[in-house]
Amino acid sequence: MTAPVGAAEAEELPAPPVAAPAAAGGRFDRSLVDGPLGAAVWKLAWPTMLTNMIGGLQGIVDHALVGHLVGFAGNAAIGVALQIFIVVIVFINSLFIGMSVLVSRFAGAGESDKVDRTVYQAFLTAMGISLLVMAPLGWFLSPTLLDLVNAAPAVQAEALPFLRITFLFGSGTLLFYMLSGALRAAGDARTPMVLGITLTILNVIFNIVLIRGLGPIPAFGTAGSAMGTALAAGLVATWSLVRLRRGGWVVSFPRGAGLAPDWPIIRALFRFGLPSGIQGVAMNVGGVLLLAFIGSLATSAAAQAAYAIGYSQLFSLITWTSLGLMSAAAVIAGQNLGAGRPERALAGVHAAARIGLAGAALLGSLFLLIPDRLLALFGMQDPEVIAIGTQLLRVLGVSGLFIATALTYTGGLQGTGDTRSPLFISIVSQIVVPLGICFVIDRLHGLEALDIWLAILAGHATRCALSVWRFRQQRWRRIVVDIHAPAGS
Repeated sequence: MTAPVGAAEAEELPAPPVAAPAAAGGRFDRSLVDGPLGAAVWKLAWPTMLTNMIGGLQGIVDHALVGHLVGFAGNAAIGVALQIFIVVIVFINSLFIGMSVLVSRFAGAGESDKVDRTVYQAFLTAMGISLLVMAPLGWFLSPTLLDLVNAAPAVQAEALPFLRITFLFGSGTLLFYMLSGALRAAGDARTPMVLGITLTILNVIFNIVLIRGLGPIPAFGTAGSAMGTALAAGLVATWSLVRLRRGGWVVSFPRGAGLAPDWPIIRALFRFGLPSGIQGVAMNVGGVLLLAFIGSLATSAAAQAAYAIGYSQLFSLITWTSLGLMSAAAVIAGQNLGAGRPERALAGVHAAARIGLAGAALLGSLFLLIPDRLLALFGMQDPEVIAIGTQLLRVLGVSGLFIATALTYTGGLQGTGDTRSPLFISIVSQIVVPLGICFVIDRLHGLEALDIWLAILAGHATRCALSVWRFRQQRWRRIVVDIHAPAGS
């Protein structure tokens, strides 16, 4: 269906004429569309990598405190509650992926007014969903959601207040995600890093006080973890709103803007973003089903322990790096396409992939050479766990090459506005291929742990091949993004 001329929609049209490069200057970093590509990619990637690593410490502190003061039921409660909340967040965060597509395109074209209007409408939409939908429904449906995941009574008792607080006061966290995405898409990755580190430090301080208590402040236990996150995110969000209103950042709120929704922009936010939300949910479902196969093994306890440490913890060293490069590739591709330089968009994603491949090779070599020592860092001493974990890490050492490459090209696709292709690629590579392999082998002669690890490798290799192939087709050149001027301008 063809949208009205000027509507904020993206459609595959006959190849449009290439726009002239935007004039240099202004508030946007023009080195992203004019300077060396390798340096531009790294400038965007390293702050995100560092933010991810430091943010990961927050979860470790939470679980350590709750585990010592509440017990394993508290750890399980946080895990179960976050699993539920993540499903909701994935859908709302898809709105911010759509925002990033528009912002990077308009920033590349030097159209600051369109950048600001897009960010403001994303803010209004996110706050409306958070305060009017997520908060009230989350409060009343939390008990039902905990029943759906079969949480034990002791776990439910700890998880219910945590989940309700998280739903009710989640708007600060959402605003942080929105602002971080907007700043990165506009070319500023350092400010989100500073905000993220500040948020993490505040969160750790609040959690230490609220989980264990201090002076007249009682110990809130598991609920204190949710309270600390809400307070930290709320403070950072409040300060960020002041800055957005005053200006001075690479993105800001339009002066004199009211609360009226701009429906063409909002439709574009969902059109670009919703496929990414569905993609995230599909991948989570695939992960849960894979865990079911691991649980069916004769050595299930050892395999689950190896998977929890090898895949969820150690492999995240590769994915944290790759996610930073994925974000950088999206911005480079979107801004250069907006500046009328599709060849630089193509070359920029290739440059990001090379950096990601080098990083994955370096980390993967450790998985191949010293897997037992890496497992020992987490206290893994059982011979069976070490044997299975060593198998897994050696497979992941190779698999990391594929997933690092796949993520950078996924970023390239999303940054240019092609958010549907990664959805279909993820369904094939993260659900159909690995689960299909496990199902067939299980029916033929029964599964071994190595069969599942190799199925994961096959899925990552498939995702890499399909992502590279789709990006190289360059159909994203035809994706057109524009919005009307505001009424009365």
